[in-house]
Amino acid sequence: MPAAVSSGGSFQEPEGPPGAGSTLSAEDREVVERLRAGDERTFLATVEKNHRSMVRVAMGYVPSEAVAEEVVQEAWVGILQGLDKFEGRCPLRAWMFRILVNCAKMRGGREARSVPFSALETEDAEGERRPVESFRPPDDPRWPGHWAQGPERWTDERLADAQALVRIKAEIEKLPPNQRQVITLRDIEDWDSSEVCEALGISEANQRVLLHRARTKVRQALAGWAAEVAP
Repeated sequence: MPAAVSSGGSFQEPEGPPGAGSTLSAEDREVVERLRAGDERTFLATVEKNHRSMVRVAMGYVPSEAVAEEVVQEAWVGILQGLDKFEGRCPLRAWMFRILVNCAKMRGGREARSVPFSALETEDAEGERRPVESFRPPDDPRWPGHWAQGPERWTDERLADAQALVRIKAEIEKLPPNQRQVITLRDIEDWDSSEVCEALGISEANQRVLLHRARTKVRQALAGWAAEVAP
């Protein structure tokens, strides 16, 4: 697990398995070293690279984009404060986003609008139920109760159209916060599933559920839009 913000405001990286060392890529190690040395250009480049994604994630926990921007600023302070204790047991980006999520949760609590992730399994916040055929049967010899087929990548050529991409982003904004965060990081920011789980503090199973539901809703909305604009 990446670093977290404790209730006392400190930034600590949870202990890994005995003997576990740094697993950082060479690029991450170089960035960490430069940030620790106070390299302003590296810091500004890191902010520029991650800022919009951080705001999108923070908005899942707070009531407005303006508050989300403040949360991101708080997170950067925490990231800089925690760098000396960062041991590299997870990717740098995942560690930074976990700090962001903790800052956002605390701020969301103060704003009386905390939106936690929950163990979504068969029904979501809107009462949506997945069809039984989406899952393997309870007596499956290898993967009882798991997804029968994982979420598919979008491959429709129509999605390459600029107008469709605008529509996709608009539909993503309508999703519940937890689904919006996962689909944003996976399909807009192109994160892999392990990074998303590390950054948001959710299990691989929950990540799959949230991503599947988000993609399904966006696909359904796109299908209706495509029918409307079809010649």
